[in-house]
Amino acid sequence: MKMFSRLKFIFKFWKFIPFIKDFFKSKEVQLHHKALGALLILTYLVFPFDLIPDYLMLFGFIDDLVIATFVLDWMVKLAPQSLKDKYKATGL
Repeated sequence: MKMFSRLKFIFKFWKFIPFIKDFFKSKEVQLHHKALGALLILTYLVFPFDLIPDYLMLFGFIDDLVIATFVLDWMVKLAPQSLKDKYKATGL
């Protein structure tokens, strides 16, 4: 069941872009949470540690999606309730 929810999350990724923007702009989110979120995102972009090489087509992107899912899930958990409520209607 948890795997299904992760796949659903991956296919809805595009809906997270406004949430991510608001997460970093929000004054309710603590500065060290913003810094850690940015650090995790930038670290993975600069040093994409691949458990499965990308040249293996679809399988190579699975580890990228898993890491992105964990970072975004962490950001949602740390977000203030007001931000969660704002995006609840969009299925976040």
